[in-house]
Amino acid sequence: MLYAIIATDVDDSLENRLAARPAHLARLAALQEAGRLVLAGPHPAVDSSDPGSAGFSGSLVVAEFASLQAAQDWAKADPYCAAGVYAAVQVKPFKQVFPK
Repeated sequence: MLYAIIATDVDDSLENRLAARPAHLARLAALQEAGRLVLAGPHPAVDSSDPGSAGFSGSLVVAEFASLQAAQDWAKADPYCAAGVYAAVQVKPFKQVFPK
């Protein structure tokens, strides 16, 4: 089943986010290589695809996991969590309607 992992950053997370980014991207690449990643990316803190020093307000990952618990465990092990980037992470079942 698909799950949406919706994370909210702490204030002023950009420095920690950039430091943990390579490890974070490696985990996403592994999901992609396994054919389980639907989409992933950050939420810019301002209305721009390149927010510069404004940074990001959070992230969204939609991926396939065996269960809600497996998705929650994967989310908790994210390097952004360990680096203190995320203030909160919510994991919810997700039903993809489009694109088909």
